[in-house]
Amino acid sequence: MKKRVLITGAAGFLGSHLCDRFIKEGYHVIGMDNLITGDLKNIEHLFKLEHFEFYHHDVSTFIHIPGELHYILHFASPASPIDYLKIPIQTLKVGSLGTHNCLGLAKAKSARILVASTSEVYGDPLVHPQNEDYWGNVNPIGPRGVYDEAKRFQEAITMAYHTFHKVETRVVRIFNTYGPRMRLNDGRALPAFIGQALRGEDLTVFGDGSQTRSFCFVDDLMEGIYRLLMSDYAMPVNVGNPDEISLLDFAKEIIKLTGTTQKIIHKPLPVDDPKQRQPDITRAKKILGWEPKINRAEGLKITYDYFKNLSEAEWYKQPKEFESRK
Repeated sequence: MKKRVLITGAAGFLGSHLCDRFIKEGYHVIGMDNLITGDLKNIEHLFKLEHFEFYHHDVSTFIHIPGELHYILHFASPASPIDYLKIPIQTLKVGSLGTHNCLGLAKAKSARILVASTSEVYGDPLVHPQNEDYWGNVNPIGPRGVYDEAKRFQEAITMAYHTFHKVETRVVRIFNTYGPRMRLNDGRALPAFIGQALRGEDLTVFGDGSQTRSFCFVDDLMEGIYRLLMSDYAMPVNVGNPDEISLLDFAKEIIKLTGTTQKIIHKPLPVDDPKQRQPDITRAKKILGWEPKINRAEGLKITYDYFKNLSEAEWYKQPKEFESRK
């Protein structure tokens, strides 16, 4: 009998790639998503498979999965500012109530659970590069606080379940990741730049563009997550690519890649936007034997080809309007 894994946020960018990976590894995959930011197109190729099933459900409410469950990967959450600034309360709820429900399910099923944390727990860091022992510099009441603090609470309750209830837990701190199935309109730098290039628009850089990011290709991330889940290590682990680049230089790379003749324009820097973002992956190398393999030039070409092959309607698609009263 195949081992069974629940993946929340299954129709999202990372969740859909996790579904693919665990199907490939021979698991019975149960995907769960409320589709507030996810898209069934990301997993429609899996619906014909015997060992894939899907629950349209919000993890912030009670979760019931019949039968055995061996692993849970909790990836349900808005993950870009354009989303969590529009639905701040749902963002807080999925990081708190949603995590609590997933941990309760893991306890009831004696399942191992991996939760998706983020480099945003470091806030606008005063330490560079960021290692797992750094506690962060986060504004809890700023516009990004709903995401940052939801993830920080998620880590805290996960460790509480680990120490108090002896649940097998894993915590991955994910740095900027890119690849096919990202949404062009999700507001993050890479899809924003490529989307603007495809539409013939000028590329928008916030501030002077000196702020840095470190971009990891999604296949590398999937490998790191899989190794962490299968490891015996319960403390947080950074998974990302330490190859750091300024956003101004990154915009220039996208112009060269896409062949656009558009120019770069500058707009004011958003509140609490991190100035530097680079993972220290010493722990991942030592404990997981993991480091990224796909360089940025190779990964960007794959990602650009994906976006270029979308319909023009997708290029111009506006962000979702969310119900935000709850």
